[in-house]
Amino acid sequence: MKKTHKPRKQEMRKEYDFSGGVRGSHAARYAEGNTVVLLDSERPHTSDSKDSQLTELAGKHLLIAQLTAAGLEVAVPVRDRGIDLIAYLDRGTPSRNFVAYPIQLKANAGEGFSLDKKYEKTANLILAYVWHVTDPVGYSIYALSYREALAILHRKGHTAAKCWENGRWNISKADKQLVQMLEPYKMNSKKWVERVSSALLEESDARPA
Repeated sequence: MKKTHKPRKQEMRKEYDFSGGVRGSHAARYAEGNTVVLLDSERPHTSDSKDSQLTELAGKHLLIAQLTAAGLEVAVPVRDRGIDLIAYLDRGTPSRNFVAYPIQLKANAGEGFSLDKKYEKTANLILAYVWHVTDPVGYSIYALSYREALAILHRKGHTAAKCWENGRWNISKADKQLVQMLEPYKMNSKKWVERVSSALLEESDARPA
């Protein structure tokens, strides 16, 4: 005779019961970045690495917020060819009143500073260094042209370094002298307008009457 089995009462395991959970309780911590721990016995365990993509994303949002607060328009290129954003100022319908700046973003959770010779080829490129991207109040943005950044490296003596011969220079922590050199390039809404407007005036002066 075939035995009949009573259906088992389905019970949720304790570890899968989220009925008492609070939605979004870890959202703020997640926004700061992810931590990766290597469990390979041949490598040291670490919990200091930040997700570079999240750092760049946070820096981009801070930069866009400052640019739009200045009354500038911001566009994001479809293709990644060394330009992360394009900031432009349109003061009227005539095309002669339109000026745009390509921007290369350098986002950092600390105070990193770098320069690559390849950026020399892009006309009017602005290198935007965003520091302390995880601090929405205490962050800083510095905007330099390639020549301005190169001049600072030269004053610091870094252009004589062997690494610069390979076309790139980078530090993860700026010293006090470098911070002081960058101070004139520290941006706010007013300075962004002045910088873009000066380019507009230069364009007007260079146009034949």
